[in-house]
Amino acid sequence: MLKVGVLGAGHLGKIHLRLLNQSEKYDLIGFYDADIINGKKVEAEFGYRYFDNMNSLIEAVDVIDIVTPTLSHYECAKKSIEQGKHIFIEKPITNTLEEAQELLDLEKKFNIKGQVGHVERFNPAFSAVKNAINQPMFIEAHRLAEFNPRGTDVPVVLDLMIHDIDAILSVVNSEVKQINASGVSVLSQSPDIANARLEFENGCVANLTASRISLKNMRKSRFFQKDAYISVDFLEKKAEVVKMKDAPEQPGDFDMILQNAEGVKKQIYFENPDIKENNAILDELESFAKAITTNSTPIVSLKQGTQALKVALQIIDSFEDKKIQQV
Repeated sequence: MLKVGVLGAGHLGKIHLRLLNQSEKYDLIGFYDADIINGKKVEAEFGYRYFDNMNSLIEAVDVIDIVTPTLSHYECAKKSIEQGKHIFIEKPITNTLEEAQELLDLEKKFNIKGQVGHVERFNPAFSAVKNAINQPMFIEAHRLAEFNPRGTDVPVVLDLMIHDIDAILSVVNSEVKQINASGVSVLSQSPDIANARLEFENGCVANLTASRISLKNMRKSRFFQKDAYISVDFLEKKAEVVKMKDAPEQPGDFDMILQNAEGVKKQIYFENPDIKENNAILDELESFAKAITTNSTPIVSLKQGTQALKVALQIIDSFEDKKIQQV
């Protein structure tokens, strides 16, 4: 078992602590939280050992799980890597691209493994259809959430949209060529609603919308590719695959046949993916343990987390460019 320590005991940190304590792949040594009162409270309530010194915890473990506010990700990760510890770091990887790049350099220098907590990669609905997504040419993603003050210290792009950015980058094997985006601040100092259009070098276009002031929650993505349409509901953990093939010469009574203007006939058929229930956070943490013990590449590497951050920051820059033009 890998000895693990958690940095940060907020809402998500407590979830990580509970799951790591249950996992058969990790030995939870303890946690650190900068808020001593909160740290003592969590220790008393759940029994996890509280370290009042971050360095002491880092020294005592093999793996550090960083679940602190984004602004402190870089400092926590740097300290951990320089002591030769593997790091799991919540999304976004860091606050700036320069910080993320330095972590990539440190990862290589100290020969450690790192994974970023883009948990939607482990959503069972996405996992069930990911292999069916092949060269999509148009993608539409909506991620809407009811207002929650937690997370409003960063733009909605880094809070919510980055989940879809990472998922899309994982299935589109091409570089982003152009970004056009708009963002609006309603309740927060940073944008609460954002829309971004990503154009890739291979011709794929992705249209992403994120809001944290909606009346209902929604997390849906749709992937359109040649002869197929794939829908993923990340919230309800449902997926649908609709495919087309050349219609048979003598279709059955219940076959669904479409004919285009050129007279070409296609048969529409549906596939119901086998979606297995899981705990996505536990799965991502245990997949990281497997990457360490088998010396393999983590499913969401620091490099991939950096790529998602890069695109997210380019989207935010697009907001700023439009503000300058308006002035």
